[in-house]
Amino acid sequence: MRRGVVGGGALIVSASGLSALPGVALADDTLPDGDLAYLRLVLAAELLAVDFQTKALGSGKLHPAAHALFRRLRSDESAHYTELAAVLTAAGQTPATSADIDFSYPKGTFRSQASLTKLAARLERLLLGAYVGAVENVETATVRLPLGQIAANEAQHAGAVAALRGGSVVGKAFAPALSIGAVSDALDEFES
Repeated sequence: MRRGVVGGGALIVSASGLSALPGVALADDTLPDGDLAYLRLVLAAELLAVDFQTKALGSGKLHPAAHALFRRLRSDESAHYTELAAVLTAAGQTPATSADIDFSYPKGTFRSQASLTKLAARLERLLLGAYVGAVENVETATVRLPLGQIAANEAQHAGAVAALRGGSVVGKAFAPALSIGAVSDALDEFES
């Protein structure tokens, strides 16, 4: 996964291709390598989230309120993936799909609602940190807007999962930004 996240060269981007996306249009015709790397990274994180939520929903261990929340989370993560995959596609790259990565989970993850929500909380913190790190480091202003919007949504997810676990809905005043390397290392833990 790391090779796909940090590899790749500068690519020409069609401004007309990006203009179809809400809030994404480029002032010039290129996306820097670093921006492309962050997009590949957050797409991999979204694929992990969708895979986990799908398996959690199929486990039969979630009570009705938790089941409804996980369905909403999966819907949002799928929307995030679709939006950002379109940006990568417009940049002439092929985004990773669920068929490209085999995920694995810690033993006992799907044993109970408590174990499922524990990992869900961890993944939502990872996603939030990944997006805050991307907002901090992505150079293309028009790409930062959807990244920031998704970060806000991930913060809502983290709060909702925390509430489900009986924790505080409100997190830190300043959500931590994770480096591209830290996020990549965390994702590697889930790769088969």
